[in-house]
Amino acid sequence: MSARTLRGRDALGSGGLEIVVEHGRISTLTPTTDPGDGAPWIGPGLIDLQVNGHLDGDANAAEPSPDHITAMARSLAAHGVTRFLPTVITASPAEMLDRIRAIGEAVSASPATSRAVAGIHVEGPSLSDQDGPRGVHPLAHIRPPSIAELQSWLDAAPGLLRVVTLSPHHPGSVEATRFLVAHGVRVAVGHTHATDAEIAAVVDAGATLSTHLGNGAHAVLPRHPNYLWTQLAEPRLAAGVIADGHHLPDATLATMIAAKRDHGLFLVSDAVATPASLHQDGVSTVGGGVHLADDGALRHAATGFLAGSVQTLDVGVATVARVTGSLATAMRLASSAPASVLDDGPHWTAGARADVLLFDWAPGDRTISPREVLIAGEPTTDRTDAPAAAGGLR
Repeated sequence: MSARTLRGRDALGSGGLEIVVEHGRISTLTPTTDPGDGAPWIGPGLIDLQVNGHLDGDANAAEPSPDHITAMARSLAAHGVTRFLPTVITASPAEMLDRIRAIGEAVSASPATSRAVAGIHVEGPSLSDQDGPRGVHPLAHIRPPSIAELQSWLDAAPGLLRVVTLSPHHPGSVEATRFLVAHGVRVAVGHTHATDAEIAAVVDAGATLSTHLGNGAHAVLPRHPNYLWTQLAEPRLAAGVIADGHHLPDATLATMIAAKRDHGLFLVSDAVATPASLHQDGVSTVGGGVHLADDGALRHAATGFLAGSVQTLDVGVATVARVTGSLATAMRLASSAPASVLDDGPHWTAGARADVLLFDWAPGDRTISPREVLIAGEPTTDRTDAPAAAGGLR
């Protein structure tokens, strides 16, 4: 593959940036003079660690298929997402296992999908059984963690299980956390009503993340203490947040960014599949009966709880840029911050995989608008399932 040079305004800094891509990796990154307002912004591809589905692709489909995961990879790339974790939510043991297997099969069958799928996030089934913290996860399938079930996930998709979200109030949570961490899996606290002591216990056991902090919570909490303050204050927990304009008010989002800046925060979409039937008060695989409101919020029809998001990280970046006044901050939270969670090697430096996003954005825009997206040096518009010169870099 011949070298290719890309230029634009530096989305993570100031001035311009020139990047040379060769053999699927970044050869050089060189600061340049500002190319002016007509040039695209250039930065790393977006990384989403929590995606239940997108458009017609669904990681939680009633009939799991690798085709769903491949569809997710393709449609997310159009929004600037170059790596993501398909997220399997609470269901019966057999259903969850089938969905995990389908993701593994998709990665094995398609080099293009393999480059985009960074692993699997399992959100549940060991979550809170209380209304509010449980969100729209089905109560009938909430259960304590089982080492045997965790092992079955590891066996079903070897090397792909990256994050498991659980509520530390369950008996066995500490043992489950130790087991997962020993197998290289990140443990996240989420959908919880746990006490300070219960959260501290799983953090001491190796939990390092908080899942969509500020959501999956009671509508009314004690002023203090409560499980949100505990996670905000814990320097060993990096927090995912949903910046879609619905899940967190601007002031809450800004406060969380300020509180976590020294010890970690990253953006997630929590996106769900949105087939055509969903737009007419249909049934979602995340939450059941839902209503898509005029403002773009997806809510459970009976409870009004948010049932995931229909926005992707391109909206999240623009939202954080508006709230903080900094595009660079927003881009870091959607790229280098989740890359640090994955810890898969160098990122956005010479020698790193060439996941590159060229896009348009101006203050006040609701979303960033990708012009071109490269995954491991391959333009996504030209992606096929044939082996690429990038060699299936992951």
